[in-house]
Amino acid sequence: MRMKWTFLAAILTMIALLAGCEPLMVLDPKGPQAETTANVIWISIATMAIVVIAVFALMAYVVFKYRASKQSEDYEPPHIEGNHIVESIIVGIPVIIIIFLSIVTVKSNYAVEATPKGYEDQKPLVVYASSSDWKWHFSYPEENIETVNYLYIPTDRALEFRLYSYGPITSFWIPQLGGQKYAMSDMVTTLHLAAEVPGEYMGRNANFSGKGFAENIFHVEAMPEAEFNEWVADVKATAEPLTEEKFNELLEPGHLGQLTFSGTHLEFLPPPEGHHHGSSHSDEDEHDSDDAQGAHDEHSNH
Repeated sequence: MRMKWTFLAAILTMIALLAGCEPLMVLDPKGPQAETTANVIWISIATMAIVVIAVFALMAYVVFKYRASKQSEDYEPPHIEGNHIVESIIVGIPVIIIIFLSIVTVKSNYAVEATPKGYEDQKPLVVYASSSDWKWHFSYPEENIETVNYLYIPTDRALEFRLYSYGPITSFWIPQLGGQKYAMSDMVTTLHLAAEVPGEYMGRNANFSGKGFAENIFHVEAMPEAEFNEWVADVKATAEPLTEEKFNELLEPGHLGQLTFSGTHLEFLPPPEGHHHGSSHSDEDEHDSDDAQGAHDEHSNH
């Protein structure tokens, strides 16, 4: 009786704790890429739940059916050969589950790597997201502005993040908009996202990169495109220009608040050359890299 009440109390405590929890960010998507990821997670959870329920139901049935009973001391159980039907089931079902989850996973991987569905004919907003110890630098080359540790984006528009690092490998992740992707020092990786709901989101480095890793986070705000354009115009009119000396200071290890600049560091310190992993706009990338390198060469000549 005592065990019964202890078990009931534990169940009620778990229910109370879970009722007060906010929904997991990865299961609260605000964009098409994140929705694809959340759907795969739910499919995996449902598949595993079916397996667990079936196993426990069979266990209860076997324990009840073949429980100990009063038999004579000389009782010997009958000799039973293997059952082909049972063996086919216990081998075939796991194989089918693995094939099913593999197909779902591969299809979703291709989906989240590409431009979000419905945005294929739209020109994306390109943002270079570079990390340093322990901060994030967001360069808007077309708008000619740059921010540190915060990111403003328009809703209902394709976003193309080009990621690289000025230090160890980091991982760019906005859970409610999509999955994480690595930023490295010797190449540019491309992440395609879109935000369909205005709001404030959390972004972070999801890869351990030293003692300041825990606070290597950034603020994301999605807004209608008209408001985004107003913000861009305001930054151009009021923000201080980003100089090479100032950017070198920003690269020093440490934590900073949110900063805003007119101009970008791409003018004097272009991103790594070479392969742009994950990009579906190779010609465009090559053109942008040539422009960035040309600006760098011109700056060096001066």
